[in-house]
Amino acid sequence: MIFLLLGLFLSMAGAAHAQTLDFPSNASLEDATSSDLDSYAMPVGIWANGALPAQVIEGQLTRQAWRIAASGLTTLQLLRPLREQLRNDRFRIIFECQTEACGGFDFRFGVETLPPPQMQINVGDFRFLSAERMGADGPEYISLFVSRTTQAGFVQVTRVGPPQQEPERLATSGAPPLRASGSEPASGGLADRLDTTGHAVLGDLTFDTGSSQLGEGPFASLQALADYLAAFPDRTVALVGHTDSSGSLVANIALSKRRAGSVLERLISNYGVSRRQLGAEGMGYLSPIASNLTDAGREANRRVEVIITSTSE
Repeated sequence: MIFLLLGLFLSMAGAAHAQTLDFPSNASLEDATSSDLDSYAMPVGIWANGALPAQVIEGQLTRQAWRIAASGLTTLQLLRPLREQLRNDRFRIIFECQTEACGGFDFRFGVETLPPPQMQINVGDFRFLSAERMGADGPEYISLFVSRTTQAGFVQVTRVGPPQQEPERLATSGAPPLRASGSEPASGGLADRLDTTGHAVLGDLTFDTGSSQLGEGPFASLQALADYLAAFPDRTVALVGHTDSSGSLVANIALSKRRAGSVLERLISNYGVSRRQLGAEGMGYLSPIASNLTDAGREANRRVEVIITSTSE
């Protein structure tokens, strides 16, 4: 009987290793990788003196990228509920930092991440956390890399530890949807910006480097714009592409206009917007919204904006 109870206890302790983070229901799994045996240099300190302090750990390695479809979120709003879940599940926080306190650009590119657009990290706004716990089968480690764009939040989860039967169950999305405090969903935000300022950045669009082909999507900003134009059928807008300052002006104007045109065609083909309501233009690097001297600034400058050009009023 004693051995039976001991076996039951050990099996329950082993099951505790199957950590499952609960993301909000407006989160989607964008990318995932898993290896039965691999190593991971997990950051445990800030970038300093040309190096990133890291603890090299070995075990089953699972990495996932999650996207939370909500505008106006802060990185703390993204991280806090996940951090509390880890603490409640007996994890000890080893290290935590934010943007410049982590080491900024050097820290960000010293950490291995899944590729964009599935995982997007704004070098000017991110947080990192690493944690560990001890189980019956040995130590287990989890790190969280959190960032955001104007339209969505992004979280990379990396787990290393004893083998799990279902590593894909590292995280699920069943918690209540996460929204910025006092904000409306993304569609209402875009409509408000168009009515208030007459223009808005379509911040969740993705293009391959040097390409004018719009990513596969779907894109919440395009759905929001389509809903807005359906509500105001007499209004017209211009889609205006912008680039960073790399390359010649002529080439950048042409590229930015092709990107705007790609967005225009997607709105027509996938979202049912009338062609008569849309126009496409390109500004190249002539209208920056940030410094082209930094990676973060150049990323912000590569964008497509929507501008109201006429109304029925």
